[in-house]
Amino acid sequence: MSLTRTFLCAVIAAALVAAIGPAAAKKRHLHRAEPAGQIACTVAGCHRIPPWCHPEMGYTPWGTPTGFDIAVCRR
Repeated sequence: MSLTRTFLCAVIAAALVAAIGPAAAKKRHLHRAEPAGQIACTVAGCHRIPPWCHPEMGYTPWGTPTGFDIAVCRR
């Protein structure tokens, strides 16, 4: 009787491990790489700009370069 009970417990334990094993495995999520795009470093910081825009050098009203980019967008 004891051998049958031990064997039955072993079979049940093996079935539980087989059922829980794949579900408990850590799933790795793949992240899609974003397209490179362009980045403009403006007065507000460096940010990715939309695909329909492009960075250009920023100037003061007197024509002096500011050292920052401006994002110029088609519309």
